[in-house]
Amino acid sequence: MTSRILVVDDEKDLVNLVRYNLEKNGLQVESAYNGSSVLPLVESFEPNLIILDLMLPDRSGYDICRDLKGNPATRHIPIIMLTARSSEYNRVTGFECGVEDYVIKPFSPKELVLRVKAMLARTSGFRPGEVEGKRIVLGRLKIYPDEFRVLVNDQDVPLTHTEFKILMALASQPNRVKTREQMLETVWQEEAESVMDRTVDAQVKRLRAKLGPARDMVETVRGLGYRITTQSAASEPSPASQQSPEDSHSEAASAPVTSPN
Repeated sequence: MTSRILVVDDEKDLVNLVRYNLEKNGLQVESAYNGSSVLPLVESFEPNLIILDLMLPDRSGYDICRDLKGNPATRHIPIIMLTARSSEYNRVTGFECGVEDYVIKPFSPKELVLRVKAMLARTSGFRPGEVEGKRIVLGRLKIYPDEFRVLVNDQDVPLTHTEFKILMALASQPNRVKTREQMLETVWQEEAESVMDRTVDAQVKRLRAKLGPARDMVETVRGLGYRITTQSAASEPSPASQQSPEDSHSEAASAPVTSPN
């Protein structure tokens, strides 16, 4: 099936250039020139990926991204943001909003096509509704890889593709430290060289915030990276049974449980 790409930018010449290069590579393209058109087009066109300009005449790309990532029906759609703003602050803000990739104007159309193809390859396995009956259980945290679904205390947690892949990278080997370099290679793959360490930190911060009561399961190991610990996976202990801070950082012996859905 041909992948569908929604291109959102108020510069019509740029949209036409992007459309030409994407269609030349066998992709189906729809376009929008303002923010108000995005949500109706997402509903009708059902894109596999969105290329979104940061500075639109009526709405910020950040706000549109937050709307899409906050909606369970659209949060799975990867977003590549286009912008002339190249500062680290703008990049980090974009990633904190849920953007999967960031392309600076002016850009090479060939490079953009390659990024689109890499993103589609990374995310094509995470489509809602494909259930194969497996899950990872870490106390209050349940992960359904084939459904792109995460539950904390049996409540759905909406994650972006990148956040989900970070969680999977950690949960697949609980209590083991993943360095930032390993996270970049696992999550961003071919694009790892163009992604900053700060991006990993921003995505982990956003993931923690979304996990709520389970946020302390994702630990920072100073000078190394991150790990997910099963020590905090069980229900909250009573005050009398809580461990000391030193004990709380010891590695637990339990492993993730793989069981039928």
